[in-house]
Amino acid sequence: MTNPHYDLLVIGSGPAGESAALNAVKHDQRVAIIEQQSWVGGACTHQGTIPSKALRHTVRQVMRFNRNPLFRDLGDPRTLTYPRLLSAADDVIKRQVAMRSKFYQRNRIEVIAGQARFVDRNTLAISQQGREHRVSADQVVIATGSRPYRPDNIDFSHPRIYDSDTVLDMAHTPRKILIYGAGVIGCEYASIFSGLGIKVELINTRDRLLEFLDGEISDALSYHLRNLGVMIRDREEFSQVSATEDGVEVVLKSGKRLRGDALLWCNGRTGNTDSLNLDAIGLKADHRGQLEVDEHYETSVEGIFAAGDVIGWPSLASAAYDQGRSAAASARGKENCRFVDDVPTGIYTLPEISSVGATERELTEARVPYEVGRALFKDTARAQISGETVGMLKLLFHVETLEILGIHCFGAEAAEIVHIGQAIMKQKGEGNSLRYFITTTFNYPTMAEAYRTAALNGINRL
Repeated sequence: MTNPHYDLLVIGSGPAGESAALNAVKHDQRVAIIEQQSWVGGACTHQGTIPSKALRHTVRQVMRFNRNPLFRDLGDPRTLTYPRLLSAADDVIKRQVAMRSKFYQRNRIEVIAGQARFVDRNTLAISQQGREHRVSADQVVIATGSRPYRPDNIDFSHPRIYDSDTVLDMAHTPRKILIYGAGVIGCEYASIFSGLGIKVELINTRDRLLEFLDGEISDALSYHLRNLGVMIRDREEFSQVSATEDGVEVVLKSGKRLRGDALLWCNGRTGNTDSLNLDAIGLKADHRGQLEVDEHYETSVEGIFAAGDVIGWPSLASAAYDQGRSAAASARGKENCRFVDDVPTGIYTLPEISSVGATERELTEARVPYEVGRALFKDTARAQISGETVGMLKLLFHVETLEILGIHCFGAEAAEIVHIGQAIMKQKGEGNSLRYFITTTFNYPTMAEAYRTAALNGINRL
């Protein structure tokens, strides 16, 4: 029996794999996608973006209810257990899986269940439940994503020690949780747990939270996390982690001993490449399990492409969709494809953060003459109506040309608001100008009118 042959095989059904498969099939290629999990969607749908943002949304709703005096007549403030909170995420995951399954069915993309490994450049062996069969293709896109990094000296089999995947299986509500690692995932979960009324100690190995952010935004995040009750410990590293039936203890190199009911490890991720048998095709992953690609998303092996978290930065679902589409375009011979190097951040803390472009520090170090325009959400009618008064919109622009150089937003719906400014930043020449926001009429009351306020604030500084 001959092996099934395809124009393109995609390994992984997360955002990068899904977009690669759909792009290829829309151009009349025969495509199959290989997924080792029981359902499509990848880690984004089952362990990462979707469940964590669903958890956050529910916590945010409870927090808004509890601080609204109109609802006091309905009884005492509402509380939720963590397992009950997870049920809301499960509902969203099921809808996402159903929707994405329809994508493959409607477009006649075959979904192959099992673990893939390379036999040669054009052949993959698929293993499932002790059985193995082979498939072949002209081109392959590796979109296997990533998983949490696990140090060897920490016992992740202990029921009180979790990473960002296994925390979605936590069956109890801890009174106090230790979070090691204050990157995006650590800060998001610190918001979620503190919003539930759980004591949180956030252990940050760096000098400040999310150092890649504009300094003012990073400071605002620190302030509001502390306002939620989070204890932030900067410039700390662990030396030992121990857990018993009663709790978990983290000993820091500084000598501090932190104790809690659970530990959530959020310190780094590893590309899912170790089971692909890359040696069979002469392809090497780096020390973090990630693959290097060129501007066409092709690896060092001809005909083998990669996209999404498995190639590292920016490790965002939003970027992965575009990367997968570009990888599929390159695989079918398209000479010009978009290499994703301009991506807005979307950080779903409470409040959320989003930014695009340069920070003040970057502009200062580059000797770029810039000015700042700010709009505080507390001064906008829409924020006052919704009760979401925390936050601001910050515009950085060139003092001579008025070109917008950076947009930084902190507060409710920041990840939506940033795209208005991003659209103007992407215009060529004089199209990218602060004056757009001054000469454009915005609906009132909206959060979007913060752009007009910030633009006027900035131009008045000149």
